[in-house]
Amino acid sequence: MQRAVLRTILFALGPMLNRAARRPAFRAFLSRHDAVVQIGLKDGSVVRHYVIAGGKVRSVAGAHPNPAVRMVFKDLRTALAMLKPAADMGEVVHAAKNFKVMVMGPDPLATWFMQLMNLSQTSALKMGTPLPDGCTRYTTMTNGGPLFVHVKAGRIVRLVPIEFDAWDGASWTVTARGRRFSPRRMATVASHALALKSAVYSPDRILTPMKRVDFDPNGERNPHNRGKSGYVPITWDEALDLVAREIVRQKQVHGAGAMTLAHGSHHQWGNVGYYLSALLRFGNLVGFTRVAANPDSWEGWYWGAMHHWGHAQRVGIAGSYGTVEDCLQESELMVFWSSDPESTRGAYSAHEGTERRQWARELGIEFVHIDPHLNPTAAWLGGRWVPIKPGTDAALAQAIMQVWVAEGLYDKDYVAQRTTGFETWRDHLMGVDDGVPKTPEWQEAETGVPAKDVRALARLMARKKLYLAAGAAGGGFGGAGRGATGAQWARCMVMLMAMRGLGKPGINFGNLESGAPVDLEFYFPGYADGGISGELNWNGNAVNNYQKMPHVITVNPVRQLVPKQKFPEAIIEGRASGYLWDGLATEIQFTPFEYPMPGYPRIHMIYKYGGSWFSTLTESKRMEAAYRHESIEFVVNQSIWMEGEAQFADVILPACTQFERYDIGEWCNGGGYLPHGFNNVNHRVVALQHKCIEPLGESKSDYEIFSLILQRLGLGAMFTEGCSELDWCKRVFDSSDVAQHISWAEFCRKGYHVVSAEQEPMRSPVLLRWFAEGRMKDIAEAQPLPSQWAGEFGQGLQTPSGKLEFMPTTLARHDAHNPERPVLNRYMPSWEGPRSEHARSWPLQLIATHSRYSFHTHVDGKGGFLDDIEDHRVRIAGHPFWLVRLNVADAAARGIAHHDLVKVHNARGAVICAADVSTLVAPGVVKSFESSARYTPVQSDQGVVDIGGSLNVLVPSRTAMQGTHSMAPNACMVQVEKWTGQLGQPVSSAHPVAETIA
Repeated sequence: MQRAVLRTILFALGPMLNRAARRPAFRAFLSRHDAVVQIGLKDGSVVRHYVIAGGKVRSVAGAHPNPAVRMVFKDLRTALAMLKPAADMGEVVHAAKNFKVMVMGPDPLATWFMQLMNLSQTSALKMGTPLPDGCTRYTTMTNGGPLFVHVKAGRIVRLVPIEFDAWDGASWTVTARGRRFSPRRMATVASHALALKSAVYSPDRILTPMKRVDFDPNGERNPHNRGKSGYVPITWDEALDLVAREIVRQKQVHGAGAMTLAHGSHHQWGNVGYYLSALLRFGNLVGFTRVAANPDSWEGWYWGAMHHWGHAQRVGIAGSYGTVEDCLQESELMVFWSSDPESTRGAYSAHEGTERRQWARELGIEFVHIDPHLNPTAAWLGGRWVPIKPGTDAALAQAIMQVWVAEGLYDKDYVAQRTTGFETWRDHLMGVDDGVPKTPEWQEAETGVPAKDVRALARLMARKKLYLAAGAAGGGFGGAGRGATGAQWARCMVMLMAMRGLGKPGINFGNLESGAPVDLEFYFPGYADGGISGELNWNGNAVNNYQKMPHVITVNPVRQLVPKQKFPEAIIEGRASGYLWDGLATEIQFTPFEYPMPGYPRIHMIYKYGGSWFSTLTESKRMEAAYRHESIEFVVNQSIWMEGEAQFADVILPACTQFERYDIGEWCNGGGYLPHGFNNVNHRVVALQHKCIEPLGESKSDYEIFSLILQRLGLGAMFTEGCSELDWCKRVFDSSDVAQHISWAEFCRKGYHVVSAEQEPMRSPVLLRWFAEGRMKDIAEAQPLPSQWAGEFGQGLQTPSGKLEFMPTTLARHDAHNPERPVLNRYMPSWEGPRSEHARSWPLQLIATHSRYSFHTHVDGKGGFLDDIEDHRVRIAGHPFWLVRLNVADAAARGIAHHDLVKVHNARGAVICAADVSTLVAPGVVKSFESSARYTPVQSDQGVVDIGGSLNVLVPSRTAMQGTHSMAPNACMVQVEKWTGQLGQPVSSAHPVAETIA
């Protein structure tokens, strides 16, 4: 009987494929190959073959003498389980992993047929919503929020924010001080997301595969000309064959690990196309030396603050549970310390927090802003601005705490019951140990903040219920943590709040950028949960995603690591050392590693993917020498735009944008790296990222490029598991709670789902309220891990004592003799700051924060409206120059007028920018952004200068403190002078839009 069922299924397959061929998309895919495909049982008792030719299928009973592709099932049960409609993917993956099913034949044909079977189902789906004006409305998810995408005649017409309708999930309401607050029924969007249309149609798009003109894989490779010589178009077959051959050659000639994957932390949104997903799966299947990424957004918190209070799985930063309600209901004062959420927008959450901060202003909460720059948040909210010299924040914090001790203004009961080591810290503040009390007068010369103002600020902070907005997220990330004294500052922030009673009503971390009362338990995987990678170690896949979405695991057997911050030295000098991080345990960061690892070769091939390192890696000009080093035999760059490192490649593979492929994702959901990070947004939104238009030119999706390379290595079927990107989206959808609320067909048509907010009794308790009150932890999060509780499970913090530690036990145990990270958090001036020897030649301190207008390098420099925003770039002589802001007095002393061209330089390099002369920045400080996508070195009469705005050329590559793998880009001294030179031709002939400016 069961065999008869299988025969019926196999018989019906042929007519089913022919019916599907009536649909143009399926017919086109079917017509790609002519082949004989055979499906049957291993014992031969049930077999049928299919002759596919000319876009038609002929079904024939029995075996074929020489089929091109054979799908063989071990037994009848496996065949029926896999071939039935809506097959259980757990059973399918189980069968594949245990070889109960095998697909044999040339890998390109096997991959094609498996995808063909899935396409027969998905090609009938209706995508998007037709509109009266002739457009079709699609959806996408971006780094800056969800969007409706209006498409007409195959071209994107407009991008607009999503406004929710009555059928979308319910919003939340907060009651505070006699008022009720509910967010607007729409999704806000960052400027860089709205500029994505121009990025799609940018003149910098790479639309054909290219090879460097003087690169001969069989002869002279001329590595010294990378970044100088131009390119010629080649066919996809030529490019893919070349890359596949080089991957094989590297392993055969040098051994496993001779290739590295170099990638940025952020690129395009989506759970399928993200680097932790498809790229990692690709890399694991071929083997590669991993770049060990340092915590480059939370340096001071991971390497410093974590030791005082744990939070290892949050890399040392605070959570934000219940903080919106608590702040609005209880707080009286918000101190924004190196915190500009109106610019940084919680990384991904657009302007969702703006409305909440407006409510705080309406409720009469006071604001203080401590920052060298009167940033947009401070300018909008108002309050008191405390301009401080960059890198001296820890001195100011210690002076505030000294006033509290001297005047008895701290929470003595809390300190006695919830902390350890305070007596030692108290004595240091009062100068008992070193004879120097850390008074407001002591800090004045260091910070530039008058002692009287510090004393008044300390008393204000002690008198009011305080929300401390430290760093970009309010409880971590960026800010003053990205300097030489970043760990000192982050540690001081935790100790300061410990003295105020952290966790008590109205006393917590936060800037209202996160902590919205959304449904935390509704499951959808975040981008760091592994996607399709199958990786179980280097992302959050093993926690939830792997069980919910069964897929074949992938393993990279290469154990060698190369430290990202030392990547150029690793290439040029042939060796480098770093320190590990993985977000699990505090102790892991004390473990050093060396490159190269015994038994492994040096890196000889670089596979570059995603955004440029020239504006995200410190002292990034080092990368030029690394790319041109003779040991690097081959560089391939998979890029959408000709920018940054693309011009240093031997072969360029043109990738398409997210509008030209399918993906799926949730707004602001980082997953394993940022548990519950989606509480930044007012409404949880999950979107199908429609393929809105066909890929421009000859560009292809990252997923397809990986698949085509792997097909040449016999690994395409293993990579794809027979799935297209849309098929993987369906698997992600089915694995999530979204599938319980909307059908797949409706989700494809509508494009998004809004998760209803929690009703008040179901909302999360307030962060650390349980700790302040001495109760068992009541926050529903999977950290600390069970073994990391010092005492009884659920009691206390993730520290050896279970308490907030002024004198961290982990530092005392493992790093007690490190003079740059002492157990007692002494203030030490920046090793590159106003008091350092660098200031003699370079008297201005450069602060280059994350951009307000682009997302790192993503969307910048693509020729769109962002180039017309004078707070971002200024067009002079036809060229969009990067902006640097100088104080009026500093500009006058140098004869610089508003929008003059200026040379920002130090011993590391020079960048030509446009001057923004302003009173909004403290004297002695130059304020700019770190995220220019354009690296455009040109010859001038004063040597080579960059006109693209890559200020990271100037910042030091020194680790923030010894014993860590951290960066300190804001510890940078420069000189700024009016540009009077002559700009000549671009150094690289690869850049298609670089202008010559006289």
